[in-house]
Amino acid sequence: MRFFATAPKGTETVLFEELSELSTPRARQRPGGVEFAGRFIDAYRVCLHSRVAGRVLWTLEEFGVRGEKDLYAAVREIGWEEHIDAARTVAVRAVGAAEGLSHTNFVAQRTKDAIVDRLRDVIGERPNVDREDPDVSVFVRLHRGRATVALDLAGQSLHKRGLRAATGPAPLKENVAAAVVRLSGWDKKSPFLDVLCGSGTLCIEADHIARDVAPGLFREQYGFQRWLSYEKRLLKDFTRLRKQARARVKSEGPEVRGSDLDPSVVAAAREYAAAAESKASFDVMDAADLKSTLPAGTVCSNTPYGERLAADPELFRRLEAALTSLAPGHRVAMLLGPETELRVPPFATRHEIYNGALECRLARWVT
Repeated sequence: MRFFATAPKGTETVLFEELSELSTPRARQRPGGVEFAGRFIDAYRVCLHSRVAGRVLWTLEEFGVRGEKDLYAAVREIGWEEHIDAARTVAVRAVGAAEGLSHTNFVAQRTKDAIVDRLRDVIGERPNVDREDPDVSVFVRLHRGRATVALDLAGQSLHKRGLRAATGPAPLKENVAAAVVRLSGWDKKSPFLDVLCGSGTLCIEADHIARDVAPGLFREQYGFQRWLSYEKRLLKDFTRLRKQARARVKSEGPEVRGSDLDPSVVAAAREYAAAAESKASFDVMDAADLKSTLPAGTVCSNTPYGERLAADPELFRRLEAALTSLAPGHRVAMLLGPETELRVPPFATRHEIYNGALECRLARWVT
């Protein structure tokens, strides 16, 4: 079976490396993510262990399309009764365009019509639509005269680790943070420091990476667990995967430390760390008080923008001075937003990466 794991723009290479480490079969990097082919258990493993993926889509059908009639007829031929019954809800999302199909809302509507009509004919009933929290999420992609119809195994995006309800949203999505940690060059052994920790996302992702804590261990449910076909297929296999993932967690890891000048922000980071069973520690500290570590560690931060930037316009100057004073051998990785005025060395490498719709640059160098 064919699958496609989506990635935040600019992190496709990181996702490919990650899936290769997971021994994901026939993985190939593509714009927007990584495609692979295998069994359901391979896709389940990606859902459970991938830190960078946003969604995992199972391709049901791919066909040529030249208008609404082609789309409707092909979608209606798919065996939806294997996955959906009248007790389950469904939602359709469409992207792209094709001849006679330039409006994504119309594409989604006609796809939904075909699914409902098929089920009414086969089982005598129709499911309801729930656009907010459907049991079965259907994705349609139109590109170069072809349509791909897929089911979303994730349900909610995989960057939602199942831990944020008590602590509120974070300015940096968890899967982007995981990609930043990997791109920073950190060796997972020396100290990892974030002197602008905010809600603690980078530190908690770093701690989980070092201690092999699967990001999916804290999620109560995936989308595929709500399909009609789930219990018929690999319920036992997924249960076994979760047990194996829990057994791999290391009780201790390297020093991972975050700091921020705002005590309320540090309190929120500590709360998040506790919910995530993380060993990362957090302190109230000005970025200017950054000190060298022994052995030389990695300093990795998401620099502020918007309201946080306006609240402390001199922050970048203090941070520059602190980074300049680090002993030789420290790795530095700074995620720079469009408003960031942090001066970085001319020899620093830059990697374009998107946090949602926001275009950022990850600047990296060694002191």
